Amino acid sequence: MNTADQYVKAIYLLQQMEDGPASTGALADMLDVSPASANEMIGKLEERGLAEHEKYKGVTLSDEGIVRARDALQTYCIIERFLANVLDVEEFRAEARELESVIDDTVAERLDTIIDRNSECPDCFDPETDACQYLELESEKPAD
Repeated sequence: MNTADQYVKAIYLLQQMEDGPASTGALADMLDVSPASANEMIGKLEERGLAEHEKYKGVTLSDEGIVRARDALQTYCIIERFLANVLDVEEFRAEARELESVIDDTVAERLDTIIDRNSECPDCFDPETDACQYLELESEKPAD
């Protein structure tokens, strides 16, 4: 997954949370970048046909952008669930965010075979809680 994928994923999630176009400020906050950096990448996404930006209204994804965002979100969920459920990494979200830009499709597919992903992925991801609903977190696991 590359930086463009991280942006389309974030725009996709923001569109769900805001029930409409994603604001540049919210996008910058979600990705922890400056608004200027977010604007620059939005321009690049527009050039690639992945997004449309309307000044003062926000950015929306094209059909191709939505497909790419869902693929990116699925890869992120795979990484997150592998780190949390298989490796029991405590700070799995931070690690997943770091790894998502360097994990390619081949590695994601191989990790996917280990986690036994549910067919509804990436619809299992809740942008409000920033988590896959199928994560098995320690606090939710039954005591032995």
